[in-house]
Amino acid sequence: MNTLTKAYVAECKKALDVEQTHSLSTTDNWAHVNRELVHQDWDILYKKLAVYADETAVDHVDVQRLMQEHFDIACRFYTPSKEAYIGMGIFYKENADMQKFHNSYHPELVDYLGDAIVHYAGHNL
Repeated sequence: MNTLTKAYVAECKKALDVEQTHSLSTTDNWAHVNRELVHQDWDILYKKLAVYADETAVDHVDVQRLMQEHFDIACRFYTPSKEAYIGMGIFYKENADMQKFHNSYHPELVDYLGDAIVHYAGHNL
């Protein structure tokens, strides 16, 4: 995420906030989401992603396949725009609880995931 400008980071954070707020208000706080299954699926995904974090570039086909899975899981809540999806990665990095959660899989997973999200979004959304 180091290559993102300050203005674009702000745009992505705002998009995440606006889109999530709208989605929450129109879906009774995501009542349609099986949260237990989502957390199980993210747990499996993050364990797979952690294997790549030390030596594999985020643009690697296998990593990007996992990012497609990540995006698909996120879409169970709502379908984020490119900016909101990047904003999600920024949120993971800036929120202490989310950072701690993601880094429990690998000490640098939150940064790796954020960079992988940026690449995925830039090429697929």
